[in-house]
Amino acid sequence: MNMRRVKQHLAYGVVGLVFGGVLTRIGFADYDELHKMFIFADLRMLYTFAGSVALTMVVYFLLNRRIPPQHKIIQPGTIPGSMLFGFGWAITGACPSLVFVQLGMGALPAVLTGIGIFAGVWLYRKAHSRFFGWDTGTCGV
Repeated sequence: MNMRRVKQHLAYGVVGLVFGGVLTRIGFADYDELHKMFIFADLRMLYTFAGSVALTMVVYFLLNRRIPPQHKIIQPGTIPGSMLFGFGWAITGACPSLVFVQLGMGALPAVLTGIGIFAGVWLYRKAHSRFFGWDTGTCGV
């Protein structure tokens, strides 16, 4: 591996560590905190999440001026897939990146969540190739 790639991987690793540290510090990797958010018992996490989405929208808008727009259509599986993702997140208390944060925190149930994510991706690939076949937009994979 050349030195440029090593530096790039190290930079990604540092960003990942900072990301995980911030998520842990604000409580976003804690199942109980996320459960309170999803049942609207404590709106602190919901406001944090909404604020991060709003900030991402602003940054995306500013960067989008430099990136040529891509014209993508919404595939038939987008809405049900998004709902399934949200249900899974609510049940397990983790989106895919949070599983690694929870594993770093020593949360043993995150092992089962990780297995479920990999099994779901594998099952989706099998079902998609057999039944659907629409463009997944994953860089030609």
